[in-house]
Amino acid sequence: AAAAAPAVAKPEHPVLVTCNERLTTARDLRAQLVKLGGPRQPPKSVEAVVDLHNRLLVQVQNAEAEASLFRAVHPDPATRDAAGECEQRVAALTTELSLDRPLYEVFADLDTKGQPADSVRLVAKTLFDFRRAGVDKDESTRTRIAALQKELVEVSQAFDKAIVSDVRTLHFTPAELDGLPADWLAAHKPGPDGKLAVTTNYPDIVPVMNYARNDATRKALYVANRQRAWPENDKHLKRMLSLRHELAQLLGYPNWADFVTADKMIGSEKKAQQFIDRIAAATADRSKAEYAELLAELRKIEPGATEVGDWQQSYLLGLVKKRKFNFDAQALRPYLPYNKVKDGLLGLTGKLFGVSFRPNKAKPTWHPDVEVYDVLQDGQVYGVIYLDMHPRDGKYKHAAQFTLRNGVADIQLPEGVLVCNFPHPRDGGLMEHREVETFFHEFGHLVHHTFGGHQRLARFAGVATEWDFVEAPSQIFEEWAKDYTTLAAFASNDKGEIVPKTLVEQLQAADLFGKALWARQQMFYAGLSLGLHNRNPEGLDHDRFTAEVMAKYSPWKYVEGTHWQSSFGHLNGYSAIYYTYMWSLVIAKDLYSAFEAGGIHNRDTAMRYRKTVLEAGGSKDAADLVAEFLGRPTGFAAFERWLAKSANAGASVAPSKSGRPPKAGK
Repeated sequence: AAAAAPAVAKPEHPVLVTCNERLTTARDLRAQLVKLGGPRQPPKSVEAVVDLHNRLLVQVQNAEAEASLFRAVHPDPATRDAAGECEQRVAALTTELSLDRPLYEVFADLDTKGQPADSVRLVAKTLFDFRRAGVDKDESTRTRIAALQKELVEVSQAFDKAIVSDVRTLHFTPAELDGLPADWLAAHKPGPDGKLAVTTNYPDIVPVMNYARNDATRKALYVANRQRAWPENDKHLKRMLSLRHELAQLLGYPNWADFVTADKMIGSEKKAQQFIDRIAAATADRSKAEYAELLAELRKIEPGATEVGDWQQSYLLGLVKKRKFNFDAQALRPYLPYNKVKDGLLGLTGKLFGVSFRPNKAKPTWHPDVEVYDVLQDGQVYGVIYLDMHPRDGKYKHAAQFTLRNGVADIQLPEGVLVCNFPHPRDGGLMEHREVETFFHEFGHLVHHTFGGHQRLARFAGVATEWDFVEAPSQIFEEWAKDYTTLAAFASNDKGEIVPKTLVEQLQAADLFGKALWARQQMFYAGLSLGLHNRNPEGLDHDRFTAEVMAKYSPWKYVEGTHWQSSFGHLNGYSAIYYTYMWSLVIAKDLYSAFEAGGIHNRDTAMRYRKTVLEAGGSKDAADLVAEFLGRPTGFAAFERWLAKSANAGASVAPSKSGRPPKAGK
């Protein structure tokens, strides 16, 4: 008999080939770094260590960024899987380096006296990271830490994958969808049974929760959405929490929440809990008053109603805003087609911050929907941005800014990616104003990534400040989304009529109502995030605990049969620190007060903000960046004024005048 042909090894996926090349280069640079020290011999040059470390970090960051992006957005499942494998290899190397005693000793032996400020900061931060990672533990402990980190990456990926892959679809009759906008209905044709398919993706669930008059329709979609990724993610979440708890204790912390807050602005789990409770207390009375108004509105529909359900609040908020402020969110939609919003946002950013955007058709992308723009500064390419803005199967379901390249001076330009799930222009592309705010918010991250991407050292490039500051620059951008001058520059309907000023004034007044309710709900998310991580998770019933935290902070009651924590993606990426959104908002309101003082379109203020805060990346502590821009330390006063304005807003805004608004550009 003929001998069997030898097995031919299957070639690795191109993503893994590139990944391995980068990690091999990083390992070679690590070997060169270690040789700079030698036994009991301090490194001869701080700058030689800093340079090699910088080049090593660029390789690791590039591998990690591309893998993270492709796992979240690539349409090919095999590529997503390969990207996930690359992430695991990057994590393994990162853990290995963080526990590398010879590499640690090279940095520990450095004398940074008289060295450049960014080099001094790099060495101090690197030593802190080494010690926090457990480099000073015994060998068996370091081995266990590495094993925990490896499994944690695997479980975290499984948690994310379960969320992304679980899109629920429900079917409703046209009567059950009464109240939905005409453009939305036109994009959802009835099937053979006469029913319309409605998914849990944002372009479906947001309009249904806002406008569907049928209470049962809203509740059914709400429950379906809050059952996503369950029961699969129940086991993944249990394991994720267990791994984090053991890891934190090995590193000398009582729990994961204390570990993960130690290098943030807030400093500790205790202070994070105090902050959550402070916000909850500050909004308690106002949220009760707002809740009472929603309940009164519900009783006009259901006379015997005794409470407002979570699936009812968006719809009722719309009714109250229409009655009190004459604001109808549907009236704004025709003025907010996606392409005009995009062009307007690019134009605003260019005018404020002195850049321009040029389409780049030559750059390869992972999907035909993805648009690429060069960011130009004085005619030269200053960075590159990618816009992946519409939903599809297998894609990340929320909204976020991803990194493709961290910009590092003399090495590479910053390349950033927006990943969102907004209505597609082929379906009309009309956006809710809340979606416009989200677009502005995420673009704020992209601006921060681009302007901060010209640091000498990769450790401080882009959005590299403390994690609980990174939302502040993006939250500032939301303010422009509610400004009439900003909106009038691009918001126009298919007849070319710009958005009426009265309609925007109604939006602004209506936006002040419900902020306390929103803040309380945010504290539920923050309290759940922190609470799952500030204790031993052994035996914890996630459904029961979610219900308990919801009862403590949220205006809305837990709905039996839902398992929302299983699709709460922030429990992976943010773990215990969801509080950062509100913490950053407090800072953002303070930063924005400087824009208000000089006019929010004042380019001098914007350019000073760009130079002082955004371009600095992580080269200084966030508190110092803020103090330098404001001329004083940040405080709570601006946030409290915003809360008070939310509670005490007047309830009368004139209705829109009849007649055609002026043409765009006139």
